[in-house]
Order: sequence, then C-alpha cells, then structure tokens
Amino acid sequence: MTIPHLPVIIIGAGQAGLSVSWYLCAEGIEHLVLERHRRFESWRNNRWDSFCLVTPNWQCRLPGWPYRGPDPDGFMLKDQIVDYVDGFADSFDPPLREGVDVTRVWQQGGVYHLTTSLGAFIADQVVVATGGYDRPIVPPYAERIDPAITQMHSRDYRRPSQLPQGGTLIVGTGQSGVQLMEDLHRDGRPVHLAVGPAPRSPRKYRGRDATDWLHDAGHYKITIDRHPDPAKALSQTNHYMSGRDGGKEIDLRRFALEGVRLYGSMAGAAGTQVQFLPDLEKNLDDADRSYLGIRTQIDAWIAAQGIDAPVEPPFVKVWRPEQEVTGIDLAEQGITSILWAIGFRPDYGWLELDCFDAQGRPEYRRGVTRVPGAYFIGLGWLNTWGSGRFLGIDEDSRHLATQIVARDRQVRAA
Repeated sequence: MTIPHLPVIIIGAGQAGLSVSWYLCAEGIEHLVLERHRRFESWRNNRWDSFCLVTPNWQCRLPGWPYRGPDPDGFMLKDQIVDYVDGFADSFDPPLREGVDVTRVWQQGGVYHLTTSLGAFIADQVVVATGGYDRPIVPPYAERIDPAITQMHSRDYRRPSQLPQGGTLIVGTGQSGVQLMEDLHRDGRPVHLAVGPAPRSPRKYRGRDATDWLHDAGHYKITIDRHPDPAKALSQTNHYMSGRDGGKEIDLRRFALEGVRLYGSMAGAAGTQVQFLPDLEKNLDDADRSYLGIRTQIDAWIAAQGIDAPVEPPFVKVWRPEQEVTGIDLAEQGITSILWAIGFRPDYGWLELDCFDAQGRPEYRRGVTRVPGAYFIGLGWLNTWGSGRFLGIDEDSRHLATQIVARDRQVRAA
C-alpha cells in the first residue's frame, strides 16, 4: 500500500494552523490539515458558558477575515467566537481531516513520517499547531485531599451548577482563575481564592481601553528578540482583566470587600487541611505595581503625543489583609469544591524531532526550528505579544508560509 506523500502537513486545526493553511491555499501549495477532534475544538468545548474575549473584537484579524461585526470595541462571547472562526474556515474551505490523532512524527531520509489514527503519511514539511494547552496542571498533593471535596480543573468548568452547594476554593489568579471567581461570586456562591503572582492590567483608562493605547504606542509590535526581559515575557502569566459586561478591570481588593476570601499561593494540602504561603499582600502589591506600570506607560505616550485625554484619579488600595492566613480546614470553612486554575503543560512526546531544549521546550526563531522543514505556530511570544492571540496570528502565519513556500521550491528543484 502506497503511503500518501504531501508537500506539507499541518497538525492542529485551531486558528493558528488554519491561518497557515489559508496562506498555503493562496500560494497553491498542496497540503493537509489533521485535527484530533473538530476544528476549533478548544473554543467549542473547553470554555465555560459565560466566557468572553479579554481583548477587544477589533484585535480579531485572521487572514482575509477581520472582525466585521457591529461592536469592534466589545468582547465576543463564546458562541460568537465560534461563529467568527467557523466563518473564517468556511471562507476558504481548507483541506482538513477531522478526528485524526497524530501519535508520532519523525524524520528519516529527508522527509517527515507521521503515524496517525488514519494511517501513515509522509510530508516534506510539518507545521505543529497544537498549542500549549494539552495537559491540565494539578499539583501532586491534590491526590491527598479528602475525596469528599469535589475537584475540577478550569478546563472542565462550565457553570456554577456543576459544583456542589457550599464554598469553592479557586486556586490561581490568571485570567481563568479570576473570571471563574467572578462567575461563582455573581451566582451567590461563597468563594475562596488562592492568589498567585499573576499581574493585572487596567481596562478602561483615560477615555479608552488600555489595549488601544498600548497598540497605538507600539507595545504589541515589540518582538521577543528586542524585548528588554525576554525570559520574563516568556514565563510571566497573562495580565488579568475581564471583557465581561463590556469590559472591566479586576481588582481583587474590591472583591475582598464584597466577601471573597483571599489567601496567598496554595502550598499544600492533605485531608481537609490546606496550606498557603504568607505572600497574599506581596502578590496583591505586585499585581498593582504591574497595573500602575501600564498606566504610567500610557501616561507617557499621551504626554509625548500631546493628546488631550481625561485624567484619572490616583489609584487607592481599598483593602489589605490584616494578617496572612497560612492554613484553613476546608470542612470548617464550608468549602465543598476546589477549582484548579493553574494552567496547562504542552505535550510533545509524540514529536521525535531535534528541536527541543534540555527542558523539553521547542526552540525556534519566529516559529522556524533548526530542523529544516519543521515549524511551530500559535504559541505565546512566537514573535510578539500577539503571537498566541488573534492579533498576531496573521503576521506569524504569513511569515511561516513564506518560509514553507521557499523550501517547497527547493525540494521541487532538487
């Protein structure tokens, strides 16, 4: 039986993989997109019911398919996002096979061999567009928690009614953690929050969304090789804010005044006993420092451009912890569930290519690896802040397509 041999295979049919496909279709490059589930699976099935974008709709700029709706400064809800990306895919009919699991990729004889649930394939070039959200992170000590306590990862959360009556401890204050906190708080649930070191951002500031100011100031054009602290950029959790109700900033101090119980970073657990680090005030202060730094950056841009913009009142800390609580008993606090919102790890165990560092992280320059014909797309800071978001995917995929087309010509000429 002859093994299908294609010039290019793209693994993953999210917005990143299909953006590369859009450019390859435009260039007339034969290729195939393989997707383990359905296209845009994460948008369809790995988001909670009230999920909405954190960045404004105008930043949705997929190739040939910019946001065209009536609310460019708004924040699309989950179903609207699915409609948007489905419309993008329908606009060019990519060569896509869904329900195909790629279990192994290796290079031999100058080509790439793929083992899949559909059979074997050979490709001259391979684009990895699987993202970095393969394995939900849950700490090892979660196994020692009393089984009477319901545990759930943020990926599986959809709505408050999934959780038993009683209080919920949410662990993590990245974008998911703080938004799930608000979702449960608005539902009238008792909420406890283990506050990590995530930074926060203003939402509206001096008459505009903060992301609008930062875009105008060129912040989103800074590339990782020109970033003043690339290691921090690559490791830092995303700034938290919200697109809910038209967009707002999240100040955890205000939620504390409304009854949300705040603790420091979670350090361990066994039975119904949970331990926290004494870093709550530090983490709140650090988040505020990030928040004020962005305000200062915007102020400097406004002043340099001579823009007439309204002045905001100075920031005031409306709450601070009276003491650092380093341990609680879940049963005594009426906590019946824990929501883990501490992120994900990628899984590249199936990718047998010499393009990883000693820690197993892919190495590349703008998505181009040292292995000829192997590429990554859709990862944070692939090139700029927008690389893992709708804003930067068009630029990244266009660059990769240029590299792919050039190599395709070399292969054909050989």
